[in-house]
Amino acid sequence: MSIDTTGKSLVDLLNMLEPAPEPAPVSMFPQTWGWLALAIILLGLAVLVSVLFVRRRRASAYRRHALAELADPDITSAKVAEILRRTALVAYPRKQVAGIHGDDWLNFLSQTSDEKSFLSEVGQTLIDAPYKDMPPNRALTQLARHWVKSHKRNRGT
Repeated sequence: MSIDTTGKSLVDLLNMLEPAPEPAPVSMFPQTWGWLALAIILLGLAVLVSVLFVRRRRASAYRRHALAELADPDITSAKVAEILRRTALVAYPRKQVAGIHGDDWLNFLSQTSDEKSFLSEVGQTLIDAPYKDMPPNRALTQLARHWVKSHKRNRGT
């Protein structure tokens, strides 16, 4: 069966053409096992990073809470001493922290941080603060903020 093309214009000939068939849709699924393996590995890494991030965030929640309390500009020295004690009780075993007081407490704070100012006059304020009505002490608050940020948490807890 032949089509008669004699005497037809170019436009008529073009109209006689059949439309080109549409190609099959391209699959979004990887065609090789290597890409699938890479996707699984990347998904596993994303889950692992997320879990580690959540663990670290939960483990440092006590620090954020203490720093939020220390941000109060009118915080008393007694409150600073209380926050430091509570923070130490979370970060270290109760047997190690609960019973120490006085100079031993200041030595503990100095040993668990890179800041040695607890042994100075500002640090001595911590010993007297719970027992005396003292005005806010910005130097003590700054020292406490530094300790909360930088103390080395005991990994055994």
